[in-house]
This record gives sequence, C-alpha cells and structure tokens, in this order.
Amino acid sequence: MQLLLSLLVAALLQVTTASVLTPPVLPLIVRNPYLSTWLGNARDVPWSKWPMFYTGEEIGLSLMVQVPHTGTIYPLVGKPHEVLSPDLGSHIEYATYLGSYYDASTTNLTYRIDLPATQSLEITVSFLSPITPTSTLRQSIPASYISVEVYGHVDVNIYMDVDGRWVTSDLASRITWQFDDLKLEDNKTNLRRWQVQRETELLFSEIRDRAEWGTLHFAGPADVRYESGDATIVRGRFAKEGAVGNVIDRTFRAVGDRQPVFAFSKSFRLRSDACTGSVLFTVAQTQDPVVRYASSRGLTFMRPLWRSWFPTTEKLLAFHYKDFANANALASNYSQQLAKDAYVSGADDYVDIVALSARQVMGATSFSGTPEKPILFLKEISSDGNSQTIDVIFPAFPFFLYTSPRWLAYLLEPLIEYMLSGQYPNTYAIHDLGTHFPNVTGHPDGNDEYMPVEECGNILIMGLAVVNSLRYPADSYASSVWSTVGSPSQAPSDTQGLFPLDTLQEWDGISGQDGKWGGGTEGEALAREWVERSYPLWTQWTGYLVDFSLEPANQLSTDDFAGWLALQTNLALKGIIGINAMSKLAEVVGYYTDYSFYKNISYTYIAKWEELGMSRDNTHAKLAYDWYGSWTTIYNLYADALLCFHLDGTDNEVSMLAHKTQKPMHDRTVGFVPRHIYEKQSIWYHYVRQKYGVPLDSRHFYTKTDWEFFAMAVASKDVRSEILESVAKWVNETDTDRPFTDLHETEGAGGFPGPNFFARPVIGGHFAFLALERACEGRAMNGLEFLDDLSDDEDEDSEYWIAAAKAAKSLASGRRQDSYEEL
Repeated sequence: MQLLLSLLVAALLQVTTASVLTPPVLPLIVRNPYLSTWLGNARDVPWSKWPMFYTGEEIGLSLMVQVPHTGTIYPLVGKPHEVLSPDLGSHIEYATYLGSYYDASTTNLTYRIDLPATQSLEITVSFLSPITPTSTLRQSIPASYISVEVYGHVDVNIYMDVDGRWVTSDLASRITWQFDDLKLEDNKTNLRRWQVQRETELLFSEIRDRAEWGTLHFAGPADVRYESGDATIVRGRFAKEGAVGNVIDRTFRAVGDRQPVFAFSKSFRLRSDACTGSVLFTVAQTQDPVVRYASSRGLTFMRPLWRSWFPTTEKLLAFHYKDFANANALASNYSQQLAKDAYVSGADDYVDIVALSARQVMGATSFSGTPEKPILFLKEISSDGNSQTIDVIFPAFPFFLYTSPRWLAYLLEPLIEYMLSGQYPNTYAIHDLGTHFPNVTGHPDGNDEYMPVEECGNILIMGLAVVNSLRYPADSYASSVWSTVGSPSQAPSDTQGLFPLDTLQEWDGISGQDGKWGGGTEGEALAREWVERSYPLWTQWTGYLVDFSLEPANQLSTDDFAGWLALQTNLALKGIIGINAMSKLAEVVGYYTDYSFYKNISYTYIAKWEELGMSRDNTHAKLAYDWYGSWTTIYNLYADALLCFHLDGTDNEVSMLAHKTQKPMHDRTVGFVPRHIYEKQSIWYHYVRQKYGVPLDSRHFYTKTDWEFFAMAVASKDVRSEILESVAKWVNETDTDRPFTDLHETEGAGGFPGPNFFARPVIGGHFAFLALERACEGRAMNGLEFLDDLSDDEDEDSEYWIAAAKAAKSLASGRRQDSYEEL
C-alpha cells in the first residue's frame, strides 16, 4: 500500500507544472465556510506567517522537517520554530523555497534543502481539496488531503501539528481531545486520528465567523508517531529526537493555556536506493447538524448530506482516506479540462484566475438534505453573513453552470421551497434566507434587504439557466461536460425531489458518481416538471417585474455598498431580461399564451429601455436614466447572451421546443438587446479602463471582478484581452491580504476600497467566458462574433471616443454632473 500511495502522491504533485500569476493569498484547505485555511503570505516564504482563516485570523497548522545526521530543523509551513530555543539544542536553518503551483483543487509548495557533500533534498507539500463535479458524494465530504513527498538520498523526519484554533475563535474556550486508531475496510491497516472539539459546544453559533460547534479530525497512516501537549514541549522533542513520543497529554484546558497541539511525525530512510518517500494526512471538520432551516415542514435541524452515506464519522474518515486515488483522479480531470478550456477562452492568465476561484466558490457552500432531496446551502461571507443570498448566487452561477448545473439547482431548492411554503409575505423574491448563516430561518416578517427588482430578475434568469442545462439533444451540446457522465437517473418517485442522488453509479472504475444530468427526452421531462412545480412563483415574480422593472423606484441593486438609487439602467435591464426569461419558461411547459404575453412585454420594454438608458450622444449606457454625464458597466447584458436571447432573429437562433401557436407581435430584429448596444459598451470599456481594470461605474475608481468578467464575456476579443491583462496585473501587484477580493480599486495599489470583501463565492463570475462558450448548444459565443469586426473601424472615431472617455474618467472622482453637453 505504501508503494501505491507514493505513486499516487507523485501523480498529484505533477498535476500542475507551472502557475503564471502570483496572488497574495493561496487556498490550502478549503471545503466549506468553516473548513477554510489559506496561505496568507503567498508571495513570501510559507514559514514567515501562520496559515490563516479567511478573515485573517491565525490557524495553528505547522510543518517542519529534521535532518538526522545534522540535527537541523527546517520549518516549511507556519511558525513552529518560534518556540524552539538554541539554548535547548535546537538548530534552525531555512530551506530554499522554490515556489507554489496551483490548479483548481491543489496547491503545491516546493522546497530544496542543500546539504554537505553536494547532497540535496527536495520536498513538496501538497494540499488537495478536490472538486469533483461528477460526484456530489465526494464533494459533500468536509475534508482535505495533505501529502508530503521527499526526494533525495538523505534520511529525513517529517513533523506536522494542528491546534485548538481550528474549533474555536475564542482562545479562552476549553477544548477536549482524544487519540485513537481506526480500522480501514480491509481490516489490515489502521488510520491514526486526533479528535479535537470545544468542551462546551455552541450549536449554530459563530465567533468572528468561526463555528463554535463541531469536531476537528486530523488523521495519518498507521506508521506515524503521535503526541499531544504543550507546543513548546512537543515541537522541542521532535527537534531534539527527530520524532514525537507517542504521548497523550490528558490535561484538557483552554486553547491559549500552554497551547495544546496535536502532532504526527514520520521518518524516511532514503540513504538506500529508495530515494523517494511520501506520507498522506487528512484534515476534516464535521458538524451535525450543519444549519437550522425554515423548511416547509417547519424549523429543521439539517444534517450533513454525507451522513446519509456514512452512518458514522469513522466510516466517513476511512472512506475518505482510502479514496485518495479516486478523489485525486476526479479532481485532476476537472482541473485539466478547466485549464484547457480557460486557455482556449482566454490565456494563461485566465487559466490561473479560474483555478484560484474554484475552491473559493465551493468554500462558501455546505451540502445538506438527503440523497432523495439534496440541498446546497451557501454563506455570503465577509460582505455579510447572510444565508442563500440570491444576488450572491447570481454572480457565482457561471461557475455552477460550467462545473455542475446540478449544484445550481440544489442552491435554488431551499429558496423555492421556502417561498412556495408561504412563509414569505412579499410578492417579490426574497433577498436571502437568513440574516446570519448557519441560521437559515428566513424572513417571515418580510423585512429582508430591499432588492425586489434585483432578486426577481436574478432568480428568473437562473431558473431558465437550470432549464436550459437540462435540455440538450446530444452530449456535445451540454452546458457542462461533466453533465454527460453516466446514465440517466430513474424517474423520481413521489417521495423524492426531482434531482435525487439515491442511486449512485460507477464509471471508469470509480463508484459513487451522480449519473447524467438532463439530456434527451429525460431532460425535457425534468425541465417541464421543475418549471411546472413552481409556476405560480415564476409568474408572481414576473408580474412584479412587469409592474416595476422598466422604471425602478429608489432601491438597492446587488451593489448595495454603492447606495440606493432610482432609475438604475443596469438594474432595469436585468428585470426586463427576467421577463423575457419567463416567456421561455412558459414555452417549456406549453403555456403559449403566457409565452407570447411576456415576450411582447419584454420587447416593448427593451425598446423603451434603450431610449431612457443610453447617453444623449448614444455612445454608452448611463448609470441612471436621469443622471446625464454618468456611465456604468452593463454587466447584466451577459444574461441576454447566456440565455441565447441575442440569437433572436439570426440563423443561430435556438428553438429546442417547436410548437404551433400564436407568435409574439413584436417585429423581428437581430437580438433581443440590439447588437449596437453590445458594440457601444464594448468600445466604452476600452476607453474607461484603468490600470487594474474597468471601474464599476462613474462614481468611483473601484471595480467588481465578477461583473468585469460578465462584461468582458460580451465584449470584443480585443477588449476582453486587454481587461484580462489588467486583472492579471492586479493579481500580481495588489496589496490586499485576504482571499481573492471581488471589490478593489483600479488605481493606486489596487487595495480594498472599504468595505473589505474577500473569500466570497461571487468570484464564480470569473467563469463567465466558460459558461457562455457552452451555452445555446455552443452557439452563444458565435453569436457575438460581430463584435470582433469593430476594431477595423475604430480609428475613424478615435478622437471622439477619447474625448468621451476623458469626460467619463473625470466622473470617477465621485463628482456628480447632472449634465454634460458633449455626452
């Protein structure tokens, strides 16, 4: 088994050969809102700071090695050497850090230790938080792998420890711990495990965003040594002896009292011909229950989804550890396909950006429910603690469309269930399902954050996106390549949800996979049933948009940090696209009168929208209808293309459901939103781009990266390329010190503008190119080729455009102009 493990670890380390971008923070162990550990000094050596929780709070995770024939200690991750004293015989030196490499699931840190007699030792520490689009079972497991591979002809000892800061943010909290050996399924090998938890758990409670209930599990193979105790003593013993002492400190105490750590050590004898060795650890954080949810049955303590497949935590950990090869294979398949697609769609920079984004998106989620009715809960993170925020799911949804549309349906499920149950009193869509995660208790008083047009438009657009993901005639046309893996699931029974996971499948020798998502007649039937089930809600939300979206009253959009504003041009566009989305939902279920009704209204509204929303000289969209001289990023244009509305009236138009009914009364034009809107906005973004990207609008220099990628996806290739270069430059140079922020300045040091957003799932919007590439049976991007003809004619108007851009840039200082004659 050890030889096999060494080969698997070696394969893992070869997944990524190079990373172009050097972000300030890298993901290490990122699985859900509470198992979220990051390397906060990613441009420096990894032993200069402790790893951190996404808030910046230190997490006790340390690795170091000792070379026996010199007795020298080399720290690798964290700062365990701080407590080692030369007076007690500890000799500390530092390895040559060779850098980091990452893909969508893995972060590798590589070191070289130069020794006398021209000998050297190379060490790679690999953190794997696998993203497995075809296996929700594996994705639901709240655990990550840490492997250490050593190469050289020198004996070496490896040390790793964790501390109580994994289970509480309060250093005064008392914790308890225990050590045991778990039998793996073959009954021949053991798994050694530390368990750590608060002595008094606080169910569904957080302190500084850290969960105050649940158990940390730190496990390694049977041949590792173990020890718990005061950090100074445990680490000192390893520094002196090259191993920990198989000793358990049973004096339970507070996290900050003689800092208790929980350690493993492993010795490699490499002076023989066998010059490589590896060891695999796993870190898990289990909670049961995971959230409190106001379901249609009433307030419910929701269990983790993994509990349905693994009746005990021990069985979960044993499966997870033995499943390393399968999890790694599925994760590698995803990372490699993502890298290939991103390179074709963007460039090397884009490959790294989406790789950095993937774990962060999934790190905001927690799988719950049962295999019959799975649910995916989401925490907003940093901008707020809200649960299941619709306008946070919306910017993230390109990631889910590309990766697993099934998971998008699971995200929408608790929202639809809650509003179908009648617990929400307003006629528009709810903003979120709870003020602070993990308390998903809804808003029965209707006093959630006021974004009525925003949320109605969002959920209608995403609803149609789910439907479109189910409806494809052949596998090559699926919105996600992983949707086609497996065979169609059996038709759900009355006791199941529409998308159950109770019959898992085996493919390519790997069991526990979901099966095919949609496609063919099965996909058509599921789409119809899913829309029909909630049709009263879809029409209710659309009715609100018919009444209030064309000229939105004073309210918030998703960019609520920018404040309230009436007559927002971009917000109105979202609402109008939402009405058109409803026409398509009606078509799916055969309600053709509704189809024509909503289609005609949307076309009437979009013509009026252009009249109200474009500048006087017709060169760009205004921030608000009555704010002359302003401009804005029309990122909601992305939904028009993603839902294939831009193909209306073209040879590429997709009509997957033919019918003989009355047609909408509008005149057929090329595209729902006219092509010239796309053209004008694309050119405008070129001229208002700053050092680190395109500002959100004319009020400030800050940008939102999720919306930048929405806007880039529907701009010309040249404009996309230059904005992408600006974003990549920002990644390399920003002074932000938290996981990938979606809100930053486009000038200066590219820092936080206040508020400070970080680790948010909204950067799933970075997948906008990839989702669009596969939309409309692969025709969506082809329908935007007209944008690439613009560059040939651009020089004719360059002086005019430059003058317009200068005027636009002058507004970025925050000075409002109520009129500007040239614009």
